[in-house]
Amino acid sequence: MTRDIHILTEAELRRFVSVDETAIDIVAKAFASLAGGEVIMPPILSMDIPSEHGEVDVKTAYIPGFDGFAVKISPGFFNNPKIGLPSTNGLMILFSAKTGVVEAVLLDNGYLTDVRTAAAGGLAAKLMAPSVVDTAGVMGTGAQARLQIEAAHLVRPFKKVLVWGRDAEKARACASDIAARLGVEAVAETDPAQLVAESQLVVTTTPSAEAVLKADWLHPGLHITAMGSDQTGKNEIDPNVFPHLAAYVPDRISQCEILGELRSALAAGTVKTTEGLPELGQVVLDPSLGRKSDQDITLCDLTGTGAQDTAIATYAFAAATKAGAGVTVEA
Repeated sequence: MTRDIHILTEAELRRFVSVDETAIDIVAKAFASLAGGEVIMPPILSMDIPSEHGEVDVKTAYIPGFDGFAVKISPGFFNNPKIGLPSTNGLMILFSAKTGVVEAVLLDNGYLTDVRTAAAGGLAAKLMAPSVVDTAGVMGTGAQARLQIEAAHLVRPFKKVLVWGRDAEKARACASDIAARLGVEAVAETDPAQLVAESQLVVTTTPSAEAVLKADWLHPGLHITAMGSDQTGKNEIDPNVFPHLAAYVPDRISQCEILGELRSALAAGTVKTTEGLPELGQVVLDPSLGRKSDQDITLCDLTGTGAQDTAIATYAFAAATKAGAGVTVEA
């Protein structure tokens, strides 16, 4: 007995999925489902390839009520730009939740991961940033630096963006791209402390193993979204930041204890216990668990979840097939 498998390319998927309010809503619903306790989401399968400055993550989740579930394979090889290749890649495979058969192969080259990651950042800004953001800062100069700022701008339409990176030329290029895309003032900032001082919202998007945002730079009314630390050994946020926080919200406690900024804080002793910490899905359901005052200092720790992958893959597949996109092969 043969069955049809739909194959969709990145170019086709880009026609139907983008960093917009729909993507943020899709990701919000995935986190809300995760908070409900019925989602089946195993730990991330992660493999480090230090000789090539590379890593590979495999994520998946089953969400009750969904017809399918996605398995996402996501390599990140951070030396690639030196040879003219993107640092991230990957694909998603969508399976039937009823039979387990393959329904679709989404050859997105990491695009859907980029969108759902940026959407989670937009959701974090929507729930946790102060009500008015005049200036946003981004630390890092890659694709996520651009997309995170784009998503944040949807929910907090700031007028200015500051960009910091270890490579000043890349920071200037990133700022130029952001200015053209969003129509706001965007400039490269050489001093990361000054970037934080001027910003009400800061997003860290680096693969750094050493903190790029220091506790001494904090100020009332600051929200930080940290999304670069998604594997053991990474650390963007000074662990001494944690005692100053009015709210710390991880996307998934069990992941952030191993991969995120929470890992570094636990190791440093600036966080003693994870008991009582609200996850992002709980804040979706009850925003009072996040920011309570515009003067609060808050942090959202994003390591990326399989629930996001299943949600965005399901949406992308439905939208593309409804429009007749892609090709079908018999298996």
